[in-house]
Amino acid sequence: MKKDKKKIARIIATWLVTGVMLSVFILDTVVLVLDNKYVSAVTITDEDFSQKYGDDKIHFLNTANSDCILIESNGHFALIDSGEGNENPRKDEGYKGYRDEVISYLKKVASDKNGQVHLDFILATHMHYDHAGNFTYIINDKEIAIGKAFIKKYDTSSVSAMDQKNWGNGEMYENIIKALEQNNVPITYDIPDEGFLFGDFTIQFFNGTTPEEIVVENENANSIGVKITKGNKTAFLGADFTADTGIEDYYAEKIGDVDLLKIGHHGYYGSSSKDFLKVLKPEIAIVTNQIGKIYPNVKWNVTMVAKAPLFSTAHRNGIIASFTDSDEIKLTQNIM
Repeated sequence: MKKDKKKIARIIATWLVTGVMLSVFILDTVVLVLDNKYVSAVTITDEDFSQKYGDDKIHFLNTANSDCILIESNGHFALIDSGEGNENPRKDEGYKGYRDEVISYLKKVASDKNGQVHLDFILATHMHYDHAGNFTYIINDKEIAIGKAFIKKYDTSSVSAMDQKNWGNGEMYENIIKALEQNNVPITYDIPDEGFLFGDFTIQFFNGTTPEEIVVENENANSIGVKITKGNKTAFLGADFTADTGIEDYYAEKIGDVDLLKIGHHGYYGSSSKDFLKVLKPEIAIVTNQIGKIYPNVKWNVTMVAKAPLFSTAHRNGIIASFTDSDEIKLTQNIM
């Protein structure tokens, strides 16, 4: 009798799990079909680096499921995060480094006539290897000059021991600071919250000082978001903003409407909540990941709530969003 009950319980559990998985698959398929409809309504062409849309751009590099974003405006350049490094503490899990690709791209796009790259500033949004892993290499490259670095002081007491161990946060932070000091790059630890001019852009940082209302269980809660504005067009680069930390709820109204959103945490669970998207109302969403790795609920929220086309940097081999003088955002792909 007990065996029969166990057998029945297993059958019921199997059908329940199968039903849930089938429902998720159907919903995900519906979302992808709708998103393809939104995507097809947006013109995206191959990048030819001819400056046909002007020189006010956000370059979203293809560094798989990691962040590396080059800001360009009126001859000025700055780097937001640096992509997955080549010495990942979790490299045994199959993470590829993008050191060579990132440095090559900087030298291709941002070099002067003498082959020198000048970055007005670099910003490490937070101390996770998929965001800051290449900074030491970039800082030490003799053909790359950096005006200053925005980096929050890393506090080991604010993140879990597991987060520190898995990501090697402390060691990476120390190596970055050492490289900056050796190369005489000024470091700004107190991240400003007021906007400042950068070429034709206005840039504003969010979460430069993590508020008490934010739940800090891992370094993602210390992420610095970046708002970029030209004329009537605005982009928000969400670093690893997530809802479960309270960071999305705390900053949504302060960020306000945006035209383009780099969704937080690579589209993993906990990012891009319905409430966050309802406030920001993005018309274009970009994810630094492969479409297949984005969580179904995130795709659902972006597509069904924001009704925004979702573009993958991995699928498109990098994307440039150009802010034109006629108040448009033009997208180009295949930049790497």
